[in-house]
Amino acid sequence: MTCHNCQSRCKKFGKDRNGNQRFRCCQCYKVFAQRPERLDGTYLPTEKVTEIIRLFVEGCSVRSIERITDTHRDTILNILVLAGERCERLLENTIHNVPVRDVQCDEIWGFVGCKEKRNVTGDPLRGDAYCWVAVERNTKLVLTWHLGRRTRRDALEFIEKLNQVTAGRFQITTDGFQPYFDAVHTSLGTRVDYSQLIKLYGAASEDVHRYSPPRVVDAIAKPMWGDPDPERICTSHVERQNLTLRMSMRRLTRLTNAFSKKWYNLREAFALQFAYYNFCRVHQTLRVTPAMESRITDHIWTLQELIV
Repeated sequence: MTCHNCQSRCKKFGKDRNGNQRFRCCQCYKVFAQRPERLDGTYLPTEKVTEIIRLFVEGCSVRSIERITDTHRDTILNILVLAGERCERLLENTIHNVPVRDVQCDEIWGFVGCKEKRNVTGDPLRGDAYCWVAVERNTKLVLTWHLGRRTRRDALEFIEKLNQVTAGRFQITTDGFQPYFDAVHTSLGTRVDYSQLIKLYGAASEDVHRYSPPRVVDAIAKPMWGDPDPERICTSHVERQNLTLRMSMRRLTRLTNAFSKKWYNLREAFALQFAYYNFCRVHQTLRVTPAMESRITDHIWTLQELIV
């Protein structure tokens, strides 16, 4: 250890009240403490921040993380926001001009504060919240995502993001949601082979429909324009990604009180999950992370690399 003032050798000089090692310079006799490495914006050591983030991506709720780590819930939410902001910037800076071959798009439903029918105040930051997700079928990479409503405007914003992160010609498959047609036509145009997979649902009783979606009785593959391969008209991979999100995000667990209370916190939770999925989580069939399969990185990232 050397002195920050005169660059001379230092000796250990006891510990401070927080247990951090102190040092004293042998020449100028200045005393200073060795502070543990911390994430900017927090007072917790990096090891504890990493533990909290790991519990988040494994599907733990804020209150359970509070009990496990003995950390106040406000601090935990602050760490979520800081990590989510970093992950959001990471995804924007690393995933762009990605050569793709087969893209699937879908939306996953959640809500903030209350469900839409209970949003009597009309607050735009409460009620139903849909996360639009685009996944590359072969590399399993989450190309882009967008948190918003299930509207024509949000569909256009989502597809415009997809246009900015992809390169070359590719095939794209969506569900039968009508605004997809205009959005894909406006943003992607003729550089894609576009098709829709339209699912037909059977009638369900009121009690069954309340707790589970109706049963799919048929799926119609409908080419829209270009030359889409009929064998690749599929949305199964992005729907499996939705299942991964449901299992990994406590905020998306149905019939619990763990739903998001703030729109911004839900957005940063999604950013954290997608960054962790792309860079840290080894895919079972690929044996590597989606980012490695897409040649974006050459190694499996640790959580500390992700957030620091």
